[in-house]
Amino acid sequence: MLRYLRQMIPDRHPLRLFYHKVKAVLACLIYGFPSRSIQVIGVTGTKGKSTTVNLVASILDEAGYRVGLASTTNFQVAGRKWANETKMTTLSPFFVQKLLREMVTDNCQFAVLEVSSHSLIQNRVWGVNFDTAVLTNIGEDHLDYHGGFKEYLRAKGLLFARINKSARKPKTPKVTVVNQDDANASYFEQFLADRKYSYGLKTGNCYATNINYRQTGVGYTLHMPNQQLEIDLKMPGEFSVYNSLAAATVALSCGVAGPVIKTALEKATTVAGRFEQIDAGQPFAVIVDYAHTAESLDSLLQLYKSNTTGRLFAVFGATGGGRDKGKRPKMGEAADRHADMIVLTDDDPYDENRYAIIEQIAAGIKRTEGDRLWKIPTRREAIAFALHLAQPGDTVVIAGKGAETVQVLATGKIPWDDRQVVREILSQPLRVEL
Repeated sequence: MLRYLRQMIPDRHPLRLFYHKVKAVLACLIYGFPSRSIQVIGVTGTKGKSTTVNLVASILDEAGYRVGLASTTNFQVAGRKWANETKMTTLSPFFVQKLLREMVTDNCQFAVLEVSSHSLIQNRVWGVNFDTAVLTNIGEDHLDYHGGFKEYLRAKGLLFARINKSARKPKTPKVTVVNQDDANASYFEQFLADRKYSYGLKTGNCYATNINYRQTGVGYTLHMPNQQLEIDLKMPGEFSVYNSLAAATVALSCGVAGPVIKTALEKATTVAGRFEQIDAGQPFAVIVDYAHTAESLDSLLQLYKSNTTGRLFAVFGATGGGRDKGKRPKMGEAADRHADMIVLTDDDPYDENRYAIIEQIAAGIKRTEGDRLWKIPTRREAIAFALHLAQPGDTVVIAGKGAETVQVLATGKIPWDDRQVVREILSQPLRVEL
């Protein structure tokens, strides 16, 4: 019955959106519009949102502010922190408003929120008075839901559109922060704001030079107005430079001093399930990461290919339930470019045919099965296969789920954690050879 109703009234049908709007209005009325009493920073984009949210919060914490945050990976209300186990970036309006009310009650001065395109279309953040809108980057994601890239772009732009239209708070300007290097930066720069900031690798209010990439981190010179700071991040890759630049630019807009920004960035570690290294004493590297789009998978594998002396293994699948089928062969292409060994498996298949998902990914891979390519639908078996083949100097990248604690099958949710599974398998002595 529920499936029939969803077919009759799809996600973006006006009736469904009106239902979401009513819920959002009720949530605001019940919790008393708490965002009017706290400075709210919203971070949107395709990649890097969770890490940027956490970096912004870390800098503001270091500056002495009481901070709350909500991201795909975690929540925070001042000193209280807990994991997000819902598999959702932006939860229901009732949860959002309740969390904001808790932040206000706990005397938080800032709320840093990860904002998804779905939440903007579905009014989950209706009534949230944002003061700062941040763009990390724009790639292809959730195009099945939005109906195309232009609609996806427009959905992201809704956060920026509401900045100038929302009520001003005392001594709090309306601010936009845009990645100058993104191909769609001009679209987001058109929106009105009291102050506009930008960042990038070569230009912007904050930019980076002398970048030195390492397997476990990256060093660079951070250029800010009237000062330069040497930054030693404990997070690897170009995308980490971008995320830290975004956070530094937000901090700059909030009046945080450069030395405080440097200290906070250098203290920060990777967010759970992002570039997370699993060390159980094995003679090869194992990385668990959330990368689930072609762009993010390409960047991830390119990073570890350049830092691996042996072979690079890629173990991944794609989300089912009809989501973004178009990205599946592109993910295969990314793996084919960089990985020496590819193991295709389940991600969250939902009620979709798991074998069909794998074949759609494989369509983008030029090699044939058995030629450094294996198709193993059961995720545990796929991970075990890769780990048992790995030799000293190799790197095994397990992508798609990161720190998630459940897997969604046709029969429902089951407990699942890639990191725990890796540790369990590595505790066993079994090995296989090609």
